[in-house]
Amino acid sequence: MRDGHGALALVGGAEWREGCSFDKVLIERSGTEEVLVLPTAAAYENPDRSVAFATEYFAAMGVRVRPLMVLSHHDAMDERNAAILEKARFIYLGGGSPLHLRSVLKDTPTWESLVKAFDSGATVAGSSAGGMVLTDPMVDPRGGAYTLGLGLVRNLAFVPHYSNWSHDRLKRTLMLAGPNMSTVGVDERTALIHWPDGTWEAMGAGKVEVFHMGKQVELSSLNDLATFA
Repeated sequence: MRDGHGALALVGGAEWREGCSFDKVLIERSGTEEVLVLPTAAAYENPDRSVAFATEYFAAMGVRVRPLMVLSHHDAMDERNAAILEKARFIYLGGGSPLHLRSVLKDTPTWESLVKAFDSGATVAGSSAGGMVLTDPMVDPRGGAYTLGLGLVRNLAFVPHYSNWSHDRLKRTLMLAGPNMSTVGVDERTALIHWPDGTWEAMGAGKVEVFHMGKQVELSSLNDLATFA
């Protein structure tokens, strides 16, 4: 990761719940008292409820939630939303549909602003679908193969809700991985975090496992395998 990038957290799902101890650490290190929450992936699953859930959760930490209701591609093309995003210091993409989230953000000013914010030191967290789109390739939720992601981090695919994946499904996914890519499985209420100093850390209630060319490897191996936009 180049100097100046913020922290990146790939959260395995069940976000904003007890056991997500990493959120407090991310807040402290980001140096902000406001989290910009995008419920985009939950556009068809009651996004207002997602925002309310996040608001209550972060309020217990003394942190404000500012919702950015980018629910459609039209919303993501709005320069006003892009301007808000670019100034944010902690951006959180919630769970839902990764395919909808990708279609909304792809090739938009909103996505460009997220990358700019990250480049300038903002913390970016994505849970489940919110984390899946940040990688390239992206695991296709319809069958466990790979498809194009938005590529904030490259040569890395992210499997959320990892403890719920069957052995056979994981085996099939790993078999389809390209020779230069790694796959990480992250349990719910757990985060795989890349800190600005270049280190990777697993935090939270569950486990994180890393695979390269079908074989499990140490977390530190990602330093030589994953690359950032």
